[in-house]
Amino acid sequence: MAKEIVAMILAGGRGSRLYALTQKTAKPAVGFGGKYRIVDFPLSNCVNSNIDTVGIATQYQPQKLNEYIGNGQPWDLDRLHGGVHTLPPYEQAKGTDWYKGTANAIYQNISFIDNYDPEYVIILSGDQICKQDYADFLRFHKEKGAEFSVAVMEVDWKEASRFGLMVADENDKITEFQEKPPVPKSNLASMGIYIFNWDVLKKYLEEDEADPNSKNDFGMNIIPALLRDGRRMYAYRFAGYWRDVGTIDSLWEANMEVLDPENSGIDIFDKTWKIYSRNPVLPAQKIGPRAVVQDSLVTEGCKIYGNVRHSVLSAGVVVEEGATVEDAVLMDGVVVKAGAVVKRCILAEDVVVGAGAKIGGDGAIAHVGTGLTVGAGATVKEGAKVFDSVKEGEEVC
Repeated sequence: MAKEIVAMILAGGRGSRLYALTQKTAKPAVGFGGKYRIVDFPLSNCVNSNIDTVGIATQYQPQKLNEYIGNGQPWDLDRLHGGVHTLPPYEQAKGTDWYKGTANAIYQNISFIDNYDPEYVIILSGDQICKQDYADFLRFHKEKGAEFSVAVMEVDWKEASRFGLMVADENDKITEFQEKPPVPKSNLASMGIYIFNWDVLKKYLEEDEADPNSKNDFGMNIIPALLRDGRRMYAYRFAGYWRDVGTIDSLWEANMEVLDPENSGIDIFDKTWKIYSRNPVLPAQKIGPRAVVQDSLVTEGCKIYGNVRHSVLSAGVVVEEGATVEDAVLMDGVVVKAGAVVKRCILAEDVVVGAGAKIGGDGAIAHVGTGLTVGAGATVKEGAKVFDSVKEGEEVC
């Protein structure tokens, strides 16, 4: 049975700008907002938009992401026909290749998409926090009679040169594409979310693959080729919450915005657009008799005996008596021992902060990689990137 639309999530990048956080984990599997991982947002958007067939192109450090997705049950994507599928590069008759670029990742999965004979394909990013109704985006695409549509957001003109920009006329028809131009002609930033007519996309993917000089990239190759050929291309203006969380600062900022839903635009408590996730089975959180918890998210299984202010704590975090956590993001299983101070930082899963240690400060965001130990009395300065455990009393800048 044919599907009207298939979603493809690009989740194969290294996430190198997240440094130690992605040493052992694919970027879409990085924790967010206490209960979630980044990939939960595009998956939940699909389900809430009645898209029930999703492919996830994985490559770098895929094990944790594959385990997390599993059979897709938390997102109601455990289907006999359709559902969610992780799609690593695989050996074919002509040999095997890693995904060489965003377009090549879709090209290598043409047969997967063809299995469902869709009319449309939506391409999504696995490293964004965004609540978006893809059904409304598809309605726009159909009404315009488009062959390609891209979701865009208006950005400040002063910031526009940092983005790929779509120049569009009064009817939203795209007339030009600028990739991070020094002199912008538009402030419509591409969100990296595309809808294609499948027959058109398939043709251009095959032509792109045949070009030995191509970078096999949507922004550098596919979109310019569509423009060159005068295809019907439209810009869909999106005004909701969207953040690219590909850097330490942007990931920390987005987590802090979750604490302020009234002003930030992201409300994880919105019952009309739920974000679904796979959660561990843990007991309720425990708040000790002398603990102080203010303006924070504290997830199941946490045990808080110290002070927690304006922070996001994922499942199973322990904050011992006399410890202080402030403006921080603590992922699953972090332990902060007595007297330690943790401020303006991100601690990856299973980090142990020794007694009296200090991490972060009032400046740039520090971060510590998965499973590392910061020894008793050690100091991790603001902005530090910690890839290896820190010995007792040691200082890391």
